[in-house]
Parts: sequence; C-alpha cells; structure tokens
Amino acid sequence: MKILRYITITAALFLITFSNAQDPIKISVQEEADAPIVSKHIYGHFAEHLGRCIYEGLYVGEENKIIPNTEGVRNDIIAALKELGIPNLRWPGGCFADTYHWKDGVGPQEDRPTIVNRWWGGTTEDNSFGTHNFLNLCEVLEAEPYLSANVGSGTVQELIDWVQYTNHDGISPMADWRRENGREEPWKVKYWGVGNETWGCGGNMTAEYYADIYRQYATFMPGWSGETEVYRIASGASEDDYHWTETLMKNVPHELMEAVALHDYAVFDWSDKGPSVNFDEEIYFKTMEQALNMEEYVTKHIEIMDKYDPDGKVDLFVDEWGGWYDAEPEVANGVLFQQNTIRDVMIAGTVLNTFNNHARRVKMANLAQMVNVLQAVILTDEEKMIKTPTYHVMHMYKVHHDAKLLPSKVEDNIEYRGLPVVSVSASKDEAGKVHISLVNIDPEKDVEVEVDISTLEIKKIEGNILTSEKLQDHNSFDNPEKVTPKEFKDVKLKKGKISLTIPAHSLIVLQGS
Repeated sequence: MKILRYITITAALFLITFSNAQDPIKISVQEEADAPIVSKHIYGHFAEHLGRCIYEGLYVGEENKIIPNTEGVRNDIIAALKELGIPNLRWPGGCFADTYHWKDGVGPQEDRPTIVNRWWGGTTEDNSFGTHNFLNLCEVLEAEPYLSANVGSGTVQELIDWVQYTNHDGISPMADWRRENGREEPWKVKYWGVGNETWGCGGNMTAEYYADIYRQYATFMPGWSGETEVYRIASGASEDDYHWTETLMKNVPHELMEAVALHDYAVFDWSDKGPSVNFDEEIYFKTMEQALNMEEYVTKHIEIMDKYDPDGKVDLFVDEWGGWYDAEPEVANGVLFQQNTIRDVMIAGTVLNTFNNHARRVKMANLAQMVNVLQAVILTDEEKMIKTPTYHVMHMYKVHHDAKLLPSKVEDNIEYRGLPVVSVSASKDEAGKVHISLVNIDPEKDVEVEVDISTLEIKKIEGNILTSEKLQDHNSFDNPEKVTPKEFKDVKLKKGKISLTIPAHSLIVLQGS
C-alpha cells in the first residue's frame, strides 16, 4: 500500500511539473515576394558637438603628436567605424545645430571665431572641426554625410549657401570659396535636415508654424547639386506626438519633403534618468518598457503617413534614438557621458529589430551618439579607446544591411512584467544567406524557442551570442573585452525547424545557409 501511494504521489508531481513547463515559443520566418529591403541606412550614426563627442573624442586636432590621426580625426576610431561599416553620419546636431553657423567653421583656423556651446555645458569651442573635416571623414569612411541645418537661429540664405558650398560644381560665390579653402570637387551631400527638434530646442515652434517655415526653406534648397539628389528631412515628432506628423503630412506638399524625422529615447523620467551602470532590476524594467515603446510609435506614425501618402513617397527617419541615463559625474567635460552595459545590448537589439521589421517606411535611423555621449559605440580616455557592447550589436547586425526582409511572427510570446520577452527580425542577403536576430530581455530566465524556416531550404545553421553574467556588465579601459560576441553552438536544425535556448538578457544572431 505504501509503495502504491508513493508511486501515485510521484506521478502526480511529475504531471504537475510537466504541465507547468513552458513550451517553446514558436517563431515563423518566411519569404514574401513584395517584402522590402532593409536599408543599410537604418544603421546610421550621430555625432553632435556635445561633451567629449567631437573634441577630445573623435577629433584630437591636427597638431596632436601623441594620438595617431588623419586631419585631426583619431585613426583608431576611423578603423573601428570602417569595421562597423557605418552607412551614414549625422552632424553637427542635435540642439547644437540650431546655434551653429557653418561659415564660422571653414577657412583658415586662425580666422575662425569661437562659439559658446550654450546647450551643452557652456564650453567655448574654437570651430577647428568644421565642414571640411566632417565631409572628408565621411569620404574616408565611405559613409553618406547627413547635415543638420540651422533653422532656429539661421536663415534661408545660410542654408542655400551651405548646399551651394558643398554641392555646386560650377562657378558661384560659394563654390569658388570652397576651392579657395582647398577643395576642388563638391562632396555631393544628399541628406539635409531642415532644423532639429523645432518643437523644442530648435525654436519651440508649433507644428503648424514649422510646416510653413519648412516649406520656405525646402523650396530654395534644390538646384545647386547637379546630378546629386537633395534629400530634405523635416524636423519630426518626439515619441507619440502624432499631431506633429499629421500636420506635416497634411500641410507640406510631398514633392517638397523626402522624409519626416522621429526622435525617441529610452527615458522613463527626464528629471531622474537613473545610473548607467549601478541600476537595479526596477530601473532596468522601466528602461526596457520605454525602449519597447518604439514599436508602437513607429507603427502609429507610419499609419498617419500611409493615410496622407499611400504610395510611400515620404520616408520615416528615426534620426535620434538610444538609451539616455544620468551622466557619469567623475568625467571631466563629460556632458552626457555614460557607460554602456548589457542593458544597452537589449535596447539596441530590440529597437533595431523594430526598424528592420518596418523597413517599408523606416529608411534611416541614427544611434545617439557615436563617441563618448549617450549610447555610444566608442569610448575614449586620452590615448585609449574601447568598443562598447552596443558597438558589437551594430557589428553583429551588419548582416541585415541592404538585405531583403524575411517577415517573422512570434506566437504566444511570454512576458516579463507585461513586456514581450522575445524580439526577432530576419533577412536574406544577396548571397542567399538567411540571418535571424533574436533577443531575450528577461533579466533572469532562459527562453526556449522553435523557429520554423521550413520554406527557406536551409541546410546549415550557426550563430553568435552577445551576453554576460550580469545586466550591469560593461567594457572598461581596464577590461575592454569583458563583453564581446562569442560563438553560439547550442542550436539544432531538424526538419526545417531551428531549436535553441536563448539565455537570459542575451542577443543571438543566427546564420542559415
């Protein structure tokens, strides 16, 4: 009798355990003939005159004999960005753009006036890094320059002159001045932002007022670029300001506007953004809650754009995004300087998946920012330079550049405090290789997934993983390789289905061939 009772209890416990076990999350990935190309420009970057981003970061000056440089730009940063394959770079701001007068940054160094950076720390800059430095750097990197023009305190003529200076190959005052300053051929700058955050630091304008101002500026921009198409980007909404997007789409003729911008940072409290390293699980949750809002914002802004532009002539550019925390106090001139942890891996992975999946409209995005500011891919300390965890995300996701989107669907996604745990996007490159990027944001639990790729004729699967023991882990100047990608072997392919377990707080990119 005792033996029978023991067997019955054991069987019951087994059944309870079995019934409570989590079935694998089902994901399907398949080809669609009309699926869009994932533009490489989704993986763009942003460098603003802010803290140690330009000066003491990217640019150390041509007279620097300690740090190897090319025209004042650090050679180690150039090499790192080349390896990353950055497709575009936005400059000079940001809020700084609407106080910047480009003519102060060209010509002989000794003749250039100083500028007080009123937005970021009140520091005085000498304008030694200007238009030539930036555009020459973009040439070296083979990246498209994206110039953000001054509307808030500038003039229409000032912008016209900039377009003429950078793009006109004939005889004109600005083209002649460019030649006098040592540049014979025009740079052929395609991307132009017409103001920045005009609802805030760019002028505190209403949407209706800015729409009229934009029309004025945009009217005079073409005609200086020869065969180069001028791509005019309207200063767009912040987060869920759908009225702003609707006003622009309704009030601006679409032949005057090639793209509308959108800005969104993963900030849960602008007065207390929390630390970049010593955060707890509650702060992590709140940050990810904000980061995952990107899906809703992009979806709803696109719905408005589709309403007024069903043919998709106007693109959506998310030209500022990323994590934003309280600055590290011990860094001199460290305005908006923050460390970069596994939390930032989670932000970058999920947000980039969102952009990939909305590639029909999202044609450019710019991570904020490139060096020493916000969710930077590179940090510097005098002659030292390190690559952050976010750098490695961008490098792992290079496989999606200009690849064809493979629509994916997650069924019965489990939740972490109400947030979807698994994020996914997939694409197929010109060589026929399939890449699937997967993120598990749960801070503690591994997640089993099963990916149905039965229609893709994949015979071999391999992958890489980016994770670490703790969410707070990061790369430092003392330990620059703490968080780096590793080969991921615990993946199986059988009968058209991929089976794997995604460890807690980790990002995986699979390659099928």
